[in-house]
Amino acid sequence: MAEPFRIFTSKVIPIDAENVDTDQIVPARYLKVTDKAGLADALFRDWRFEEDGSLKEPPFILDEPGMAGRAILIVGDNFGSGSSREHAPWALTAWGVRAILSTGFADIFRSNSTKNGLLAIDLPEETVKELLRAVREDPETVITIEMDELTVTAPNVYETFEMDDFTRQRIMQGLDDISLTLTHEDDLDAFERSRPAHLPRVQ
Repeated sequence: MAEPFRIFTSKVIPIDAENVDTDQIVPARYLKVTDKAGLADALFRDWRFEEDGSLKEPPFILDEPGMAGRAILIVGDNFGSGSSREHAPWALTAWGVRAILSTGFADIFRSNSTKNGLLAIDLPEETVKELLRAVREDPETVITIEMDELTVTAPNVYETFEMDDFTRQRIMQGLDDISLTLTHEDDLDAFERSRPAHLPRVQ
């Protein structure tokens, strides 16, 4: 189950790069990892670390002072392209990212993100440029995302975004696919009780 939220505010991590694919987000050698929490160090691994495990110099922006605890990324267009690996949103959420703002996302990445409580929000190009400009001028810039009205606000920015109501509700309630299924637990139990004894059933 993901962490639910209706509104949250965070400082920002800007990654002004386009066509960042899932192999750059999480290299393929980490796809055998089954512990989601352990994927934080795999996030942008080859951009952040040398082969010996030491941080690169100068450090990638995630490892710069003051970046820890920031929950919003601003990224370039076509973020999350490439393979459909769910490890990409796992690694982002394990690091602490709750929302990504861009002009566009790969469809499968967006779907995987939603199922893991990670917002992938499309915004107009001019809005993304303005947010990046604001963050470059003041790295302490704060962005607020509000789910009731589907808005993104920051100094000099007030923008709405689109999201279907089903997705919005599951984000607000923190429901992943398993917890979403369990909201129908009474119906599932009733179905199991109604099945004839000679048919397979869940114990």
